Amino acid sequence: MKFLQNVAIVFCLGLTCFYVQGAEAKITKVLPQYIDKEGRNSKTPSLIERDVYQKYLKNNPDKCSGIRFNVQWKASKPNEIMLKIEMIGSKDSGAKVLTVEKTLKKETFFGHWTTTTIEGEKFRKLGEVIAWRATLWRGDKLLSEQKSFLWQ
Repeated sequence: MKFLQNVAIVFCLGLTCFYVQGAEAKITKVLPQYIDKEGRNSKTPSLIERDVYQKYLKNNPDKCSGIRFNVQWKASKPNEIMLKIEMIGSKDSGAKVLTVEKTLKKETFFGHWTTTTIEGEKFRKLGEVIAWRATLWRGDKLLSEQKSFLWQ
C-alpha cells in the first residue's frame, strides 16, 4: 500500500513539473472544418460521418456557410495571449490573406479549445481555403505556431 502511495506522489509531481517547465504556450491541434447552412460540421457525432460530410461540403461549396477553426491550446499563463489565424483563399489568386484574431480566456489544466468561425461575406470573398496558419502571441512575441502543409 505504501508503495502505491509513493508511485502516485511521484507521478503527480512529475506531471506538475512537466506542466510548469513546458513551453509558455503551445498549440496542440488545429481542425479547420466547413460548416453548412445550419451551422453544422457533421450530421452525426461519428468521426467517420464527420469526415464524409466535410468532403461533401468541400465538393459542394454552395452548401457551405463558412469555415470553423477549432484550436486546442495550452498555456502556463493564459492571460494576454492572442490567437491569430491567417488564411489564404482561392479567390484573388491567393494573394489576399484573411486574418482573424481572438483573445484567449483562462484554460483548464489539460488545455482548452477555442473556436473561430468565418461566415458570410468574408467567407465568400475568401473562397476555398488553400493554406492556413494558427499562432499564439503575447504582445510581439510568437509563442507557438501550427500551419498547413501549403503555408509558405
